[in-house]
Order: sequence, then structure tokens, then C-alpha cells
Amino acid sequence: MKKVTAILASVLFLLTAVSCGNNGSQQSAQEQSSLAVPVQDAEPSVLNNKMTDSERSRVDKHALTLLDDPSKQEHQVSIELTHCPAEEQLQYLDQLKEQGLVEPEEYEELYAQAKKLLDEGKELEIVKYVLVDGCYYCGLTPPEDYDGGELRFTTSIMETGEDGEPVEKTVAKSCANFEEYLDTLETESLKKQARLVFAAFADHSYTLLPEGYIDFENPPVGLWNDPFDDKRSTWELDREAVQAIADSIDEYSIYDAEMQVEFLVHVTRPPEYDPAKTYPVILLTDAVWRFGNVPAMRQLIADGKAAPVLIATLGYNYRMDGTNEYYRFTHLVEQRDQLLDFITDNLMPYLCENYRIDCENSTLFGHSDGGVFAHNALFNSDRYENQPFGRYIIGSPAFFGLYDEDAQVNLRPDEALNDYGYFDRHETLDKRVWLCGGSQEDPDYEDLYRGHDTTLEGLVHLRDRIGAHSKDYFYKLYESHHYQYIPEMLTEYLKTEYPV
Repeated sequence: MKKVTAILASVLFLLTAVSCGNNGSQQSAQEQSSLAVPVQDAEPSVLNNKMTDSERSRVDKHALTLLDDPSKQEHQVSIELTHCPAEEQLQYLDQLKEQGLVEPEEYEELYAQAKKLLDEGKELEIVKYVLVDGCYYCGLTPPEDYDGGELRFTTSIMETGEDGEPVEKTVAKSCANFEEYLDTLETESLKKQARLVFAAFADHSYTLLPEGYIDFENPPVGLWNDPFDDKRSTWELDREAVQAIADSIDEYSIYDAEMQVEFLVHVTRPPEYDPAKTYPVILLTDAVWRFGNVPAMRQLIADGKAAPVLIATLGYNYRMDGTNEYYRFTHLVEQRDQLLDFITDNLMPYLCENYRIDCENSTLFGHSDGGVFAHNALFNSDRYENQPFGRYIIGSPAFFGLYDEDAQVNLRPDEALNDYGYFDRHETLDKRVWLCGGSQEDPDYEDLYRGHDTTLEGLVHLRDRIGAHSKDYFYKLYESHHYQYIPEMLTEYLKTEYPV
């Protein structure tokens, strides 16, 4: 849910800030911890990676680029070719000729080329679309062997018909040269894209994509974004603190075909990392905020206050705004099952191939909408062959969002509040769970509850359901509003659950 910074009156209905276990006794987090010191020479977990060949081929591992200056970034032009029957091309050329949209000499030249292919039983290979950094380019694609001279092309305009209704009409246009064409473009971004595309076609430096790479019936998220609208500035972090540990951070671009999303994953290695040893991983969702907590968490390890772990964050590529509530609600709530598929069967198995990971002692964290997702992940974990996490942190779960009347899908609130039938399938819970929230957060979203449980009421009810089946959980409210407690909570969690 959205961050709220206003100080509101606290509404507390609990008598204690900390209560643990299903018997209501009060214990410290340290007393509750069930983890022995991580065994770093243990055998790593092996998960079944279900990424497709296409998904695997698109994974890009590189050094940290979050701190880079976007204005100095190199850009990539990609094209997809498609094959058009020569007969269809001939028909299209005849239509252009009838409409006066093609010069006679150009018509004769293009017609001869298409007729030759038809006689040879071949198809015409044409550019289907062009991408700049994965974003759709809607400008002119240069003709083959363009020499910088005249550009003739057709475009669509809207006119008012005789009945007063708008009518789309195709018209022919020409520009004396490329610079004159640039003057016809309305935005600076489109002009920059056109320069990149024309340069890439001139020296053939574009990337050739396989045919069918993008399904326009189900386009990838961010396809229509502006490639120059960089979102690095939305990430909340201390640049100096991140720079100090940058050499310990691996950055991955990982595409999921099911969700049509390019995710960005940062994996931070602990001090004195040894690739021959095995480490648990803590996976934090909402990287746009949580990556900023990583330097402090890693410093705890460096100071000898916590055992070494890998810390991973899951976010979006830098052309997508991770603070955008539409993206967060869509992927963490509406598509929570698909996101769970991706993490369980793609992301974590892939990370297990690149690091020695102790999955049994690994943790998944989610807060707010992410708390709804972490709850879904916990109580559907038994449905998967892969078991990438033995521990879960559910922070301030926004269960009231499951009643959103504007949702694009059935959010299944009854299933969620029955913990997806987990306790119908099992008598006990075999995962370790931390439940947490801010004692002052209920007023933050009072306009959204609409008669359903508040954030804290939903958290208490979840605690009670878990407590009826397990003693292996920890519950705490921090003196905080909706999100301000998270850095303190992560510090406590790391020291408690991964002791030295």
C-alpha cells in the first residue's frame, strides 16, 4: 500500500507489544529462535529449474548498475523480422498505387522485387517491429542501405468524415533528409530513439530477435514505456553505503514469460564470501525500498553480530517504477500465484545454480501487498515440488485489499483468510514464521477497510490461526506506522534467526 508519513493517533487493541507462541506467553525473539548456527559446509539445496530455454537465454548477470548515471547509459536496439508472402506484398503495393501513396518509379522497383520472390517461391522478409531497450519504437524504420537522403513514408492521420465522425486516413509524406524527419517528431525522447534506430540500421549493430518474440495480444509489462524515462531515482538508498559494498553485489535481469515482466534481482554476498560454502538466502520483495536496507544488514554480519547470509532483493528493471501502486497490486496481489510460480520454479532454482544455498534455512519477506503475497507463498508452499524457503516474514499484510472492487481478477478473499486450505490439508505448519506490524498503523488506511479487518486485526487473526497449529512462530508489533519499523525488524530478525 502507499506510504503514509502523517503522524496519526494510534489505535491499539492489543494489551502487549510482543506475544509469542499459541499459549500467549511472552518471550524474546532470541528465546524463540529455532535455528542453530548455519552450517556453511553443508551440501547445497538442489531445486528443479523450470525456466524455458527462452527465459534462460534472456538472463543477464552483470555488475551493479543502480548507481550509474542514466544519461551515460548505452542503449540497445532490437528488431524482429517477419515473413510476408510475396503475393500479399504485391496486393499491398497495388493499394498504395491506387491511393497515390507511392511514386511510380518506387512502385515499379518494389513490385519487381516482390514479383521475383513470388516467382522463386520465396517470402518477403520485413521488419515487424523495433525495440529500444525493450520499449516499442513507434517512429520510422529506415529503408535498407539508407544513405541519409530523402525519406518517403506513409503515416496515418485522423480526419472528420462527412458524418462528423473521426476517420483514419493513410497519407504519403516525404522529408528531404533525416534531420528534416526529426523535426516532424513531437518529443525529444522519440527523436533520441530515432537517432539510435537509424544508427543501428546503418552499422547493423541491432540485436535480431526470434520471430514471435513478443505477443502483442499479451504484451510484456513496460513495452510502451519511454526508454529514456529512467526510474533509478525512485530507489530509496544511501548511495555511499551502497557504493561501499558494490563489489559484493551481483545484478540480474530475469524475464518471466508467464507474467511478461522483466525483473531485476540483486544478490549481495556476505563479507569473506566463500563460493565453496553454503549460505541461507533472505529474499526481500519491493527492492525499490528494501535494497536500501541491505548495507546495514550486511554490516551486522561484518561486525560479527549475525551469521553470513546471502541477501537478495526482487524488483523491476529501471524503466519501471517499483513504487507504482498499480504494478505492486497487480503482481503481489492479483497475480500472486504467478509470482509464486516464478520465484519457486524459476528464480530460486536459478540462484541455486549460481550459489550454494541452504533453502531449508532461507527466508522470504513481504510487506503490505507483499505481506499478502508472502502469506500466499507460505500457505501454498506444500503444493510445489521445490521448497526454496523454510522461513517467512509476513509484515503488515494488507488483507483488506483482497476486497478491492476495482480488481481485474477474482482476488479470492475467502480462500486467503482460510489460509488457502493449508490446515485442511495438514494438521501442523512445518515452516518458521515471523508476523509483524506497526502498532500505530491502523489509522493510516482507515478509508480502505470498508468494514473488513484493519491491518492489525487481520494480523492478529492470522496469528491466532497459525497459533492453533504451530508454536514455531514469532509475533511482534513495533512502535511505528505502516512501514517505518522495517529496518529495525530486519536487524532484529537477522541477529535472532541467524545467530553467530
